[in-house]
Amino acid sequence: MGNTLSLIFPDVRRYRPTIAMALLALGLMLGLVLATMIGPLTVPPREIGKALAEALGLMPAGTVDATLRDIILDLRVPRALSGLCVGALLAMGGAVMQGLFRNPLADPGLVGVSSGAALAVASFIVFGGSITFLPANLRYYAMPVAAFAGGLVVVLLVQRLAYRDGRTDVPTMLLAGVAVTAVVMAGIGLLTFVSDDAQLRSITFWSLGSLGGVGWASMAILGPVAIVALLISQRFADVLDAMMLGEREAYSIGFEVERAKRVMVLTVAAGVGTAVAFTGLIGFVGIVAPHMTRLLLGATHRRLLTGSGLLGGLLVVLADTACRVIVAPAELPIGIITSLIGAPFFLVLLLHQQRRALGS
Repeated sequence: MGNTLSLIFPDVRRYRPTIAMALLALGLMLGLVLATMIGPLTVPPREIGKALAEALGLMPAGTVDATLRDIILDLRVPRALSGLCVGALLAMGGAVMQGLFRNPLADPGLVGVSSGAALAVASFIVFGGSITFLPANLRYYAMPVAAFAGGLVVVLLVQRLAYRDGRTDVPTMLLAGVAVTAVVMAGIGLLTFVSDDAQLRSITFWSLGSLGGVGWASMAILGPVAIVALLISQRFADVLDAMMLGEREAYSIGFEVERAKRVMVLTVAAGVGTAVAFTGLIGFVGIVAPHMTRLLLGATHRRLLTGSGLLGGLLVVLADTACRVIVAPAELPIGIITSLIGAPFFLVLLLHQQRRALGS
């Protein structure tokens, strides 16, 4: 009888990861719709569907009011999609860093991506006002390019400091990241000191994070970068699984550990650097999303990376929606919301790690 029931009603636990992944995808779709609906002007879902159908040529032009169409297609849809890409990049970067360092408290900031980008942006704000030789359509990308380059330079420096005897020492890379970040933060403090009131305000608001400046132009970069980062991360998912046992064990299995470490760190630097470049600093997504995903999908990185991307995107989209509603018509920086959620989560995780260490 038991065998018959097991055939008719298979063990749901076998399908738990698939069900959880489907629920994450569904939740993300609902989050995107919600982000498009909610704002100073509430847009009915029916009008969103009409505007999208009109944009795709499935309905005649003029079906939707022109102002409403512009709000949906030019403001809210690209902002929601950009939030998805930014959250996915931050969360996937956190999942990779936690696997690489074998530390559940790790996030992309440990290798200096965020601090390097912040230093480059502060330098651009203080000294870049004289950049007038660029065409107007390229000036939009000047600060994001500076942020991306700053994050990448710091990561390459940290990686170089940790490289010796033909291999990258992960603990040394962690310590080098902390040291270089301290120096970079001192540089940011100096730039803050010499900046005027307007520059100081710009630096402060950028450091708090916001999706207010994104659009289709930024989405055209964030979207492909997020897809490429996911594909590259998935390529090394098995290596991350093996490295959870230790680098020597992964090497003995036959994986090219050194090459994998270099590629993964540079992928995280490129992905997170691109996200930070367009939105500023958005904290704790790289810690919260991978851990919540691990509870739903398990620790296998092939599922964890994709699930973290979905959940990270959902968290940023919902946080951004809350930022636009809480003090409407003004807008809160998204970094405040993610910090309010992420900081208590981080403390709980830290206490849990301490209890586990004491128990062992």
